[in-house]
Formats: sequence, structure tokens, C-alpha cells
Amino acid sequence: MTVTPRPLCTVRAGRALFALLASVGLHQAGRADDGPSLPRVAPLPSYQQECAACHLAYPPALLPAASWQRLMSNLSRHFGTDASLDAATSHEISAWLAANAGSTRRVRDSPPLDRITTSAWFTHAHDEVPKAVWKRPAVKSASNCAACHTRTDQGEFNEHDVRIPR
Repeated sequence: MTVTPRPLCTVRAGRALFALLASVGLHQAGRADDGPSLPRVAPLPSYQQECAACHLAYPPALLPAASWQRLMSNLSRHFGTDASLDAATSHEISAWLAANAGSTRRVRDSPPLDRITTSAWFTHAHDEVPKAVWKRPAVKSASNCAACHTRTDQGEFNEHDVRIPR
């Protein structure tokens, strides 16, 4: 059996493609659901206490600082609920959210209505989820991350830890 040598340019192109795919693969592995990289941030107790009383205490990196500022300045009408806080707590949480807000290319722009679920990265990462899944009693809405992401309590949203309820 004779082996025909490949042209050098083909070999180099193949190596370059392999290196590119490997680097993308390694980069992708660190991201949650093709969304923004979520840096590890020590939870702010007042944020956990106040926000997690009603919903998941979303990691601050999921929205840009401008979105967090608008959300915190309009707590009296927080998605149909009065979530008002005293001035000191509001200031503390606002400062923490701003300091830890998303700043990557993926979250730089505020999503429509400052909703995480309307951001481009979120809709792209969840585009394979049928609309009927969001309406299941165990899920209720796209904002209920913990319904499918089994490690939200640890700030993990990796697609390998997803279990979609029936």
C-alpha cells in the first residue's frame, strides 16, 4: 500500500483547524449554556435574603450594570410586584450588583426590559427548548432556572447538569 503524501499547506491548514477547534472547545467548556462566563462571586447576604425570598438570586454577571441599576431604581414595580427595600439595603445591593455585573461582550448590552430571559445569549442558549416546556407546572417560566439547572444553588448553569422536568 502506497501512502500519498499530503501537500504541506493541507497539513498546516488541518493543524490550524484542529488548534482552533480545540481552543474553542476548551473555551466553550468554561461557559454556562453558551451564555456568559460566570465569575465566582461571594454572595452578598442581603442580596440572598431579599432577592432569593421570591426568586433565584441571579448571578450579577447575567446582566450589565445599567440593567441592574434600572431594576434596583424601580423596585416598587419589580415585574409586577412591590419589592421596595430600605435605602441602606437598596444602596448596598445596588453597589454589589454594579461591582459584579456582567461586562463581557455577551452581556454588555441591556436586554429588552432588562430581563435575563430576553437577552441574546439566553435565547440562543435555550433555542432548542420547546415553548411548551416553559409552561410545565414544574417549570412555570423561563426565569425559573432552578427547575432545570440542578446546580443553581452553587451558581452553576452548565448544560451537562440540566434535568428538564416532565
